[in-house]
Amino acid sequence: MFETVVADDVLRLRRPATRWLSTGWDGGFVEADAAYNVTVPEGWHCEDIGAYVAERLAAAGFDDEATGPVLLTGVAQRHARGAACGPVTAVVTAGLSNPASLPLDPAGGELPADTEPGAGTVNVFVGTDRALDDAALANLVSVATEAKTATLLGEMGFTGTTTDAVVAACDPAGEPAPFSGSATRVGAAARAAVREAVSASVESRYAEEGVADSVADAEHGVRTDVRADVFVPGER
Repeated sequence: MFETVVADDVLRLRRPATRWLSTGWDGGFVEADAAYNVTVPEGWHCEDIGAYVAERLAAAGFDDEATGPVLLTGVAQRHARGAACGPVTAVVTAGLSNPASLPLDPAGGELPADTEPGAGTVNVFVGTDRALDDAALANLVSVATEAKTATLLGEMGFTGTTTDAVVAACDPAGEPAPFSGSATRVGAAARAAVREAVSASVESRYAEEGVADSVADAEHGVRTDVRADVFVPGER
């Protein structure tokens, strides 16, 4: 699905005339020839992300084409890992310095104040050579997120991090696929590809250091202990 190149700690995933949907910075639907995963330095803070991204793409030699989605991460691109299954390819960078957990037995508490995001993130790029409409492409984001969450929860006990993002892609000229749920060929392939890519990236990133056992042991992170008020629709 993608031609992948890494330069100056920027990963380019290229496929001409591809339809993308990003949940990250400056996200949404777009048709473009490439998407990018950009590693930022430790302690990075930027007032003008657009200008920063343009400089990084130019330095990597990627400024001569139609620019699609861009995700940012504190993880070096040498830890990026891809996996292919059937009509789907996934590429992931996984950093877990700011884990997020969602306990099913919350202790109770207050909603947190808005803060600057931590340095880690799990960035997932998932693409299919099938043609998906906007709804099916959006659902592919959901399927990829579910696969990422299940993988991290099973291996580390975290549902993700505080800054995770997903980019889903499809070929508008490919064989039409009206649905992308987990029971479809596209959805099942996406689940498998994301699972393998997430696991492989985590293994690479943490080959020489362990992952925190809990949010309390991590550099940053959140545990959602606040409880919500349950109501019956139509009675409120």
